[in-house]
Amino acid sequence: MSGIKKLAGQTLWYGVPTIASRFLGYLMNLSLPLIFAQPSKTADLTQVYAIIPFLNVLFTYGLETAYFRFSQESDPKKLYNTLSVSLLGSTIFFTALLFVFKDDIAGWANLETHPEYITWMAVIIFFDAISTLAFARLRQENRPKRYAFARISGVLMNVGVVILFLAVIPKYLDNHPDSFLKNIYNKNTGIGYYLIGNICGSILTFILLRKEFFQIRFQFDMQIWKKVMRYAYPLIIVGMGGMINDMLSRLIYQHVVNLPEEQAKHELGIFGNIYRLAVLITIMIQAFRMAAEPFFFNRSKEEDAPRTYARVMKFFVIASCFMFLFISLYIDVFRWFFIAVHKPAWVEGLYIVPLLALGNIFLGIYYNLSIWYKLKHKNMLGALITIAGALITIALNIVLIPKYHYLGAAIATFSCYLFMMITSYVMGQKYYPVPYAKKKLIAYLVLVVLIYLAHRGMVYLWANHWFNLGAASLLLLLFTLFVGKIERKELEKIPLARRFLK
Repeated sequence: MSGIKKLAGQTLWYGVPTIASRFLGYLMNLSLPLIFAQPSKTADLTQVYAIIPFLNVLFTYGLETAYFRFSQESDPKKLYNTLSVSLLGSTIFFTALLFVFKDDIAGWANLETHPEYITWMAVIIFFDAISTLAFARLRQENRPKRYAFARISGVLMNVGVVILFLAVIPKYLDNHPDSFLKNIYNKNTGIGYYLIGNICGSILTFILLRKEFFQIRFQFDMQIWKKVMRYAYPLIIVGMGGMINDMLSRLIYQHVVNLPEEQAKHELGIFGNIYRLAVLITIMIQAFRMAAEPFFFNRSKEEDAPRTYARVMKFFVIASCFMFLFISLYIDVFRWFFIAVHKPAWVEGLYIVPLLALGNIFLGIYYNLSIWYKLKHKNMLGALITIAGALITIALNIVLIPKYHYLGAAIATFSCYLFMMITSYVMGQKYYPVPYAKKKLIAYLVLVVLIYLAHRGMVYLWANHWFNLGAASLLLLLFTLFVGKIERKELEKIPLARRFLK
């Protein structure tokens, strides 16, 4: 149990900055309807942030996971130096390519009116990429507090710049038009200040990690690098496929939906905002991955490692079920908010959020299951699963978005992650058997879906705000009591939960 307690503690430390960044970022995005009346105004920002993850995969090319894998058998300093030199050189090269083909990228992404977005995007990716191994080193050395400090500081800088330039300075200049601030503020930049804030946050993060950068020595071991690349190159395919599954619907939405350009931008702006609600689940997934990846590698040689992985999966699924219920049962709160601020256009499509949330739970389970191909050096099999998932995503998005719009994109995401989860489980049990509590986990997932459907049925029969919230809270409480009873023996091993149960 001590290993899982340690994992839980580190997940919390890695989760705090992840949750803070995603939550603050979501608050900024939630403010978009308050600043921009029409969702179409945010479509360009949605497009940029759909491109960035693809480029992050290309810029880092699996080095983070490879660093955890080979730190168990190579000289840590020599490994860190070799990979850092490789990463720095490739990042400079790829960033230069972005600047050279800036106009072409802007044209392809429907950003001709804002080519500067591509420049700002390149700067963000540059600093984020060269910070990757520094953060990985902090995780490998079990230094989550320093990790959290650097992450949260960057987020606060990001949020502070956005608030300053989109809220404080414009209001101040209305009353003091001759202020020196007029020289640094450009009204036409508008939503672009979100990207400028991101740049400032990424640069501050880089500065806070300067100690890790100053420790780099220009020492390059070709033998280590070749061994790492043989391991890492399938992870590029995995990463790219994962980004296709996650981001493709937003990248191609305007190209495949049969609507006029302005209406397509309107729907893309709404869909991007809706997707962030479901992605609240991925906050927990990302926090978990930050701690779990080095944990799984470090535990891999222990005799009871499979049993530990199975228990980790159970706790993960239970936590995901609570997140799903929280999002789906209280979804109408978001609807009431947008209506209250007289922005009813933004409530379109909220009905797809539970489907997207459930799909993201499947993605989280897949990440848990994927440890088998990383431990057994079967990364190419993992890449094939991801490629198959990407093909499903591409095909379903092209077929369903023109017909069903948001719902078609949600069905594509759900179907892809369901396929990847099932396939990874079947193949993983063949190469690296883990005694997952399959029946219990499936029962939990089915139960939370039935609870959600029951709540929608109750609200349909009586559309009252207070009844809606009361029924949601009661159902959430009943599920909590149910899990507490079923998992009592496990929970009694946790001091805080044991006191609660008593």
